[in-house]
Amino acid sequence: MIKVQIEKEKRKYKKIKVLGHAMYDDYGKDIVCSACSSIVTTTINGILALQQGSLSYMVGKKGLTIENIKEEETTQILIHNMVSLLKELENNYPENIEVKIGGEL
Repeated sequence: MIKVQIEKEKRKYKKIKVLGHAMYDDYGKDIVCSACSSIVTTTINGILALQQGSLSYMVGKKGLTIENIKEEETTQILIHNMVSLLKELENNYPENIEVKIGGEL
C-alpha cells in the first residue's frame, strides 16, 4: 500500500512523505503507482518551474519526501491540488493508497 503522510501547520503544507507500493498489479503494470507518481512528479516539476527553491525533495529506496515547502500562495495552491488528486485516488483505490493529513509526522 502507498502511504501518503501530510504535515500541516496553521493551514499550510509543511512536509509530505509518499512511501511504499500500491500492490494493485506487478511492478511496471501498477496503475495506482503510476497515477500517484504522475500526480506527485507533475506537481513538483510545476512548482519548481514557477519558483525555483520553493520546496525541496528527496527520493529514496522507500519513497519520496517533500519538505521546506514555502508559504507562498502559488506553491500552497499547487500542493493543495496534489493532495486533492491523491485523496481522489484513495477514494477510488482504498486498498492501495492511504492519505493521512495531520500535524507532526
